Amino acid sequence: MIDIDTHIHKVESALNEEERSAWAAIRGASETELARLLEAYPQCPAMLVDLLRKIGGTYHRRYPDGYVAQPIFGSDVGEDFGYYLLSCDDMLDERRYADTIAERYSEFMGQPDIIDVAPEIDIHTPMNQWLCFAHCINNGGTSMLYIDVTPTDKGTVGQVVRYLHDPDSYIVLASSFPAYIAQLIEGDYGYVSDEDDE
Repeated sequence: MIDIDTHIHKVESALNEEERSAWAAIRGASETELARLLEAYPQCPAMLVDLLRKIGGTYHRRYPDGYVAQPIFGSDVGEDFGYYLLSCDDMLDERRYADTIAERYSEFMGQPDIIDVAPEIDIHTPMNQWLCFAHCINNGGTSMLYIDVTPTDKGTVGQVVRYLHDPDSYIVLASSFPAYIAQLIEGDYGYVSDEDDE
């Protein structure tokens, strides 16, 4: 059985000395923060809530005991290409994006060299109905990870979607957040550590 502690342990094991020192500052999200998130996103996966209880965010997050900018997720983009966990407040801030894929790419739909969307993804769903939980190491905007609870009939409620810029694409990485974490656990965690600092 997959649990989030296995993933956290593997992340911690991949940290170099400097990263491990910064990691010690991490604190979990408060119950108040989690309640706000769950009010906005009641279908937030329980495993993601468990993760946030232990790690309140790693996206350039300032904690009382230090500053953390640590990727803890990967995707299909590359084995060294990581993603930061957003805080509850960061996730809620992403709700400001209320347009749909169809609206955002209205004149380019059907041109896969500009925008390609997997058939499991509903292009008419407002983006703020997805739960954006991770931004990539390239200042976030290049790639993001979402929980999608409004798929097409070819998809699965709770599927994990990866957005990538230029050319833009939206694909399904896994059918659920636990399935996504299971994929990560089977990998080598090369996206966690900056080898230049070792």
